[in-house]
Amino acid sequence: MNIKDDTLAKKFGMKVRIERVKKNLSQDKLAELAGLHKNSIGAIERGESSPTLDTINLLAKVFEMKPCELLDIDRINL
Repeated sequence: MNIKDDTLAKKFGMKVRIERVKKNLSQDKLAELAGLHKNSIGAIERGESSPTLDTINLLAKVFEMKPCELLDIDRINL
């Protein structure tokens, strides 16, 4: 049985949004700094897209954190 739980993607998206706002970055600027398309950032933040490990690493570098810190979503409440 294949049941998709989008809670993980939504929590990760919220974490990305939180870190982006902390850095006072627009979605466009975050995309530019990470070398991603601006639509990708929006899709990640909405929980519509699950980023690859490479994308997680790029975002973490922009946020000046380790990828494991960006993946720490236990305290994110939806």
